[in-house]
Amino acid sequence: MNRTKNSTFKQPPPHSMENLNANDLKVRGVAAIEEALNGQSEASISVRGTQRYVVMEMAHYHYLRECELDAALVQSRADLAAGRFVEDSAEEHTARLEALLLNERSDISK
Repeated sequence: MNRTKNSTFKQPPPHSMENLNANDLKVRGVAAIEEALNGQSEASISVRGTQRYVVMEMAHYHYLRECELDAALVQSRADLAAGRFVEDSAEEHTARLEALLLNERSDISK
């Protein structure tokens, strides 16, 4: 994905994710996270043998959020170009949402 010209976040190098288990985290705390992240952008935390969580440095989190926002912008522009949008007043918008909620509630009760 193309980065913005003013982006302060750099794409991290490819990596394999370090794995921590919950007991390491419980015993060693933040030191275990820091060790797992040494040279890595992410580390997974396993609970009872199942990977459940991911920890990362804040800079990498911001990079991922920027990617999400870029993807949403691309998707919105594609929707606009394809005519997939509704143009109405605030009152019309509210009425449309209320109608959708009523339809959804009636579908659930069936």
